[in-house]
Amino acid sequence: MYLTRTLENYAKTAAEQFPVLLVTGARQVGKTTLLRHLSEPRRIYVSLDDALILELAKRDPALFLQRFRPPLLIDEIQYAPELLPYIKMEADRTQTPGLFWLTGSQQFQLMKGVSESLAGRVAVVQLLGLSRAERIGRGSESRPFIPTSSEIVERERSASDLSLQELYRIIWRGSYPAIATNDEMDRDLFYSSYVQTYLQRDVRDLARVGDEMAFLRFLRVAGARTGQLLNISELARDADIAVNTAKSWLSIMQASGIIYLLEPCHNNVSKRLIKAPKLYFLDTGLCAYLVGWSSPETLEVGAMSGAMLETWVITELLKSYVHNGKQPPFYYYRDRDNKEIDMLIVRDETIYPIEVKKTASPLITDIRAFGNLQKLGHPIGQGGVICLAKQSLPLTEMTMSIPVGLL
Repeated sequence: MYLTRTLENYAKTAAEQFPVLLVTGARQVGKTTLLRHLSEPRRIYVSLDDALILELAKRDPALFLQRFRPPLLIDEIQYAPELLPYIKMEADRTQTPGLFWLTGSQQFQLMKGVSESLAGRVAVVQLLGLSRAERIGRGSESRPFIPTSSEIVERERSASDLSLQELYRIIWRGSYPAIATNDEMDRDLFYSSYVQTYLQRDVRDLARVGDEMAFLRFLRVAGARTGQLLNISELARDADIAVNTAKSWLSIMQASGIIYLLEPCHNNVSKRLIKAPKLYFLDTGLCAYLVGWSSPETLEVGAMSGAMLETWVITELLKSYVHNGKQPPFYYYRDRDNKEIDMLIVRDETIYPIEVKKTASPLITDIRAFGNLQKLGHPIGQGGVICLAKQSLPLTEMTMSIPVGLL
């Protein structure tokens, strides 16, 4: 069953303007499915996961492009960067939009080759896992989230209720389409296979990991810290690896679409702001599997319940921007007095603050840190608390409760 992806419209527009379209993202997020769905009948599909085709692409890229003529969809282009200069020559020769559609799962090596060979000729778009809007058949209607009263009223008109039990079932199973759309698929089996594929393909291609068990331990330690400030020294200590190794492996996880680092707000005036990013897993199901939560019920009542809710909300907000082709203008706020705001959305230099709380009855005290934003020297827009409330209600003149079902 194909679910309409929000990224479709942006990808179509990009393909009409550039000779090369590249869709990046983690394994299993649906890159190939998206492009095959959008493909016209005459576009040829070629996967570099096929060993014989890969060998030809690497050994004789010119012959490869003679055998497979555009319009062409090449899957997992990072395995044959030798093709990129020849794709450039073909694009320059014909000057035709939409000649080559590419997918890639490893942005580390891939983007280096793309920037060197295809600068000015390629549109790069990113695909994440299924958003909730896409799950419920409203992918084409999704737009970048901003916590204004007009936006909330508009979302309430088409919102569907989301119970606590259903919310944590979504969080526990995750957003990879294969498992999110098939309740019959065994969740543990899916993620076990996913981790092994990730270890054996992406990680080995990006770094020399001599001890796979050490890397798996590192994944689990990182999973337990989703929604927290990134402290690489503590992460390395708990995973029993060197700090430089932890830095390298974090870069690999970020490059292969496993984690997202939310940067702090920047202000040269204030010296008291925390400078470390916050760590979030981009798929809550993978995170819950790595940490060992055996059911949605145990996750909901467990010690990571709030952190996992925050992680899910942050990734949903992220998808609302990325899948519309927008750079997410996201930051967080925390000072050395431990005053913290989970997310700041900055649009046209105005700051819109957001808190995430696992409560159905948010209080004014939940937004007490919002007042600290005045010191940043930017206009402060409307804000809110994304929570388990059934309806949106004002907390102050400029803030409101925002039901999680509106995402």
